[in-house]
This record gives sequence, C-alpha cells and structure tokens, in this order.
Amino acid sequence: MNTFSKFIFATIFVVCGAMTVFAGQDEQNGHAYFTQEELPNMINFLPPPPEFESARFAADETQYLWGIRQRQDEERAAMAIRDANYGMQTIIQEFCPILGLEISSDGTPELYTLLQDVGATCDSISNRAKEYYRRTRPFVYYNQQTLVPEQEESHINNGSYPSGHTVLGWTMALLLSDINPAVADALLARGYEYGQSRVIAGYHWQSDVDAGRLGASVLYAKLQGNERFRDQLAKAQQEFRELTQGSTRAAEVIAPVGDSRAYTITGVRATSETRGVIIQNGKKTLRL
Repeated sequence: MNTFSKFIFATIFVVCGAMTVFAGQDEQNGHAYFTQEELPNMINFLPPPPEFESARFAADETQYLWGIRQRQDEERAAMAIRDANYGMQTIIQEFCPILGLEISSDGTPELYTLLQDVGATCDSISNRAKEYYRRTRPFVYYNQQTLVPEQEESHINNGSYPSGHTVLGWTMALLLSDINPAVADALLARGYEYGQSRVIAGYHWQSDVDAGRLGASVLYAKLQGNERFRDQLAKAQQEFRELTQGSTRAAEVIAPVGDSRAYTITGVRATSETRGVIIQNGKKTLRL
C-alpha cells in the first residue's frame, strides 16, 4: 500500500470513527429536531461581538467586574458553579423545584424525552457563530481564574460568542413555561439567572449571554413549526396535568438564590402592594 493510499484509508477510518461517536452521543443525549443546516444561522442575524477596546466593549468590562463582585455572595456563587455543568441533569436539578414536578426518564418519560430532544437541538444552533467569531473568553483575556477552574482548559480555545449555556437555559425556561404557564415568571427568572451565571463564573461576556438569549428565542420559534416537537410537547403537557392532577402550584422556593426580588408562592413578581405569602432571598414571609 503506497503512502497516498494509507492516508486515504486513515482519513476514512477517522471520519467513520467520528461519525460513530457522534451517533452514540445523539442516541444518549436525544434526537435533535433539526440538523445544524436546517437551523437559522446566527451569523446572519446576530451583530458581531463588540470589538475589544470599543465603547460597546466597555459595557462588557463593567459587567465582568459586576460578576466578580457577585462571587462574594456565597449562595449566588454556588448557583453559578452548579450552572456551569452543561446538560440535562443540571436543568432538571435547577428548574424542577420551580416547575412543581420532578422529571426523570422513568417517572415522566414524555417530559424527559421532550427535554432531551430540545436539548440536543440547542447544541447545534450556536456552533457556527462560535467557530466564525472565535471570541476570546474573559478569563483568558484577563488571565484570571474562573469560579470553575477545572473547566478552563477545555474552554480556552472554544469561542465565547454566543453563549451556548445561555441558549440551553433560556430555551428550557421557555419550554417549561409552556408546560406549567402558572409559574412562567419564576421559570423565566431562573432561566435569566442561568445565563448570568456565565458572566459571574468568568466564562462569558454579557454580550455573549445576550446573544445566547436571542438565539434561544429564534430556536424556540423555529421549533413551533416542527410537527414532531408539537406532538411531543402535547404529550408532555398531558403527562404533567395527569401527574399533578391539574394543579399549577409551584414549589415553594421560587426566587433565584441570592436574588433580592420578591415573588408570590406561584412565582409572580411581588411589589410593595402584594399581600399573602412572599418569598424573598429563599425565605417566606406573610404580608397582611
């Protein structure tokens, strides 16, 4: 076998091996509703990230310093560390107490399948923009340690814009709001904080996170036109109604940890005029 033939054989072996690995991951993580090519290309509708040392970048720098200050709040820092673990288990752990139902492959198979398949779809939409812009992450730019140092090596050469974590968190907040609309405000509040955790952890600029939310909203709108998604969503909604017996009451701890804003027991933002049971900073009080 000549050198060229060996090269061709090796290339085919590597490609086929990679395809096997990705196929296994798809099987494990869910079946995406769209291929990357079928999804809107974020490069075509997102503005480019702020240029370093520009006026827009000054806002990112201000938010980076804000994130550093947030680490002084032990509870909020702990949330940011938990949110750094990308995937289904973190979403289930952080959102289910607000949703009002524990999601698992055995206990809620329709909900679990829906989250799995939507999560697999989220994995694809930000990849092209990340590779195109290859934006330097804040912890690399400032040469400072993050809240999750064990993940730094794997992220050094991975583009910062837009935030893939934020795409996942905001999409899941929108999705679960369709499952239990009564607690949509609280779910969206947690989804918002999921993105802010990336600024606090030092892995993303604020503009990365903002772009991630836009990408998630575009993705969720795209999902509405997919028949398989609509069918699975209907099954999940029915499963939720049956298991909660029509109840739309949320779990008691609604407000994001470390958030000074107040919420009612159903997750609605409370004002100074609101009466009844109020949750603020993880504590319940009764306003008469």
